[in-house]
Amino acid sequence: MLASLITFFLIGLVALVVLGVVLAIVGAVFSAVLGLAGFVLFKVVPVVLLGYVIVRFLAPKEKRLAQMERKLLETD
Repeated sequence: MLASLITFFLIGLVALVVLGVVLAIVGAVFSAVLGLAGFVLFKVVPVVLLGYVIVRFLAPKEKRLAQMERKLLETD
């Protein structure tokens, strides 16, 4: 009787330890993903967006017109 109680106790203890380790790993991965997403969202995206806007609006007007003319000619 006592041996089966100790066996159940040890199985429960091992299960709790394994569950704790698994939850710690899941929490660490989740935290790393959120940290990476925050870095990309607030550091990388504004720089890329600013570069895109600068390149888009400072491109020579003739180049933009040539692209529009090329598209117009290709559609015919």
